[in-house]
Amino acid sequence: MLSAASEMSTPTGTPAGGPSGASGDVDEAIRAVPVRHPGRMVAGAVLVLLLVWLAITVAGNEEFDFGVIPDYLFDPVILDGVRLTLVLTVVSMAFGLVIGVVAAIGRLSDNPVLRWTAGAYIWLFRGTPVLVQLVFWFNIGIVFPTLGLTIPFTDVSLFSVESNSVVTPLNAAILGLGLNSGAYIAEIVRAGITSVGRGQVEAASALGLEPRRTMRRIVLPQAIPVAVPPLGNEFVSMLKYSALASVIAVQELLGSVETIYSVNLRTLELLVVASIWYLALTTLFSFLQSLLERRLGRGRSGIATVRARRGRAPRRVRKAVR
Repeated sequence: MLSAASEMSTPTGTPAGGPSGASGDVDEAIRAVPVRHPGRMVAGAVLVLLLVWLAITVAGNEEFDFGVIPDYLFDPVILDGVRLTLVLTVVSMAFGLVIGVVAAIGRLSDNPVLRWTAGAYIWLFRGTPVLVQLVFWFNIGIVFPTLGLTIPFTDVSLFSVESNSVVTPLNAAILGLGLNSGAYIAEIVRAGITSVGRGQVEAASALGLEPRRTMRRIVLPQAIPVAVPPLGNEFVSMLKYSALASVIAVQELLGSVETIYSVNLRTLELLVVASIWYLALTTLFSFLQSLLERRLGRGRSGIATVRARRGRAPRRVRKAVR
């Protein structure tokens, strides 16, 4: 009877090796094998071969004089062009930032006239090429030979100046680049402002804060970190777009390079010199942008941590609730 009971209590279907034997079989069955990607290796090898072939071809070309590059890299004319490029970029970006903030506020305004005017400005300057705008402002004297202030509906002029004396090539470049950049900055700033929750604005209004103070103390401090990355990209783009000013006779970096290679006919070598300077400047400003983003990111993460800690209930309260 005991043997029969023991046989009945023994589960059927159990392998002789027991559970450990089953797990060993499973481990052998699911042994992972790395997936091979032969296509990646072939593509990488082809790319390396193309780069080596290109380097050998350029190095062996007798028409390309590598000695010209270090000779003109720090030439005084090139350095003057670099300085003017930086001035043009910074001033145009500052002008575009002011115009963009005003246009963004206009787009968010409840006044339909301001909203439509800002929308028309953004539509016009985003929809036309930068080069066309630069050439237009450079030739604005054709349409308006003089600029001045007159009394409306009369011929009385308070003052007037010739357009060509005011709209110089540099001023035309700043005006064209700034207005074009302002249209893009307006959308960047508007996106940053709308990223702030509507409830915070309503809470500030319920506390009696004026709209201007709400914008300055609550909305903008939260919108700026959101807008910094695209604004940094816009600044780098402005640095490269400044090369278009050479078309209207502005002696920035590319214009200085064109002046030199029109004399010595070393076009490609001088273009390499300009490219080196553009790469150096964009790399520098991109690094500064990353530092600024990291700094603002630490501030936002710190605020989020403080808010999380404030919203966390004490342990004794949680125990009492349970």
